Amino acid sequence: MASSSSSGLTFKLHPLVIVNISDHYTRVKSQANGCSDGGSASPPPRVYGCVIGVQRGRTVEIFNSFELLYDPVTHSLDRPFIEKKQELYKKVFPHFYILGWYSTGSDAEESDMHIHKALMDINESPVYVLLNPSINPAQKDLPVTIYESELHVIDGIPQLIFVCSSYTIETVEAERISVDHVAHLKPSDGGSAATQLAAHLTGIHSAIKMLNSRIRVLHHYLVAMQKGEIPCENSLLRQVSSLLRRLPAIESEKFQDDFLMEYNDTLLIAYLAMFTNCSSTMNELVDKFNTAYDRHSRRGGRTAFI
Repeated sequence: MASSSSSGLTFKLHPLVIVNISDHYTRVKSQANGCSDGGSASPPPRVYGCVIGVQRGRTVEIFNSFELLYDPVTHSLDRPFIEKKQELYKKVFPHFYILGWYSTGSDAEESDMHIHKALMDINESPVYVLLNPSINPAQKDLPVTIYESELHVIDGIPQLIFVCSSYTIETVEAERISVDHVAHLKPSDGGSAATQLAAHLTGIHSAIKMLNSRIRVLHHYLVAMQKGEIPCENSLLRQVSSLLRRLPAIESEKFQDDFLMEYNDTLLIAYLAMFTNCSSTMNELVDKFNTAYDRHSRRGGRTAFI
């Protein structure tokens, strides 16, 4: 396997692909553990799927993925399933097409080339996204590797081999919100989501409290300097002035408009939720009243109120 690719392509990977692969692996692993009889530990399962996106010139952007039906014994793919999924995606995202496939493992294996070659009739140069599910606390980078295939002559025989390619993470607003939600609310140590949220909010509260105390110390110091209680230090004043100039101009007209718009949207959602709750309560009250009044009308010959 070569160290790096020489194709010159630029890869952009969206977080949704990583979340999908991780979810696929977690589900398969949980099902495998549930079906095991408690004997010897079985090797971690491998999952397979296709990645989809767009290619604009030399830039390849991977947006999404879907699971793949693969038989590891015969090294065959469910072609009708792939064609059906591709047709469904084309109806919603007409510019998306299959860019390659994904799997899990610590490194690319020789058997992976069978799947790679099987997808070449769909994409003549597919990409291979490999996610390493093993946890390494010392690793700072994402456990994701993108491979391309290149034709190299080895011992006089032309062969396809996998070569590593560099990539960048590309996100949109919806993905950033989702990833932030998963990062802060997903229990990582067996605790509940509420516990994780409480710990996160407690950390934010402590940071704001410390920032407030430091601002108060600086404010008291400047007030004392203004009153002449302590000598004036021009170097400190320059640092404070530089710090204030870095703050966002929250008194601008654009900020006020954006703030009022977001504030009104929040109030509107709160009012709609309140109206919905009141309507539901009123419907329940009317149903109970009609039920009780119908029983009374059967005895007295009256009609229902509503």
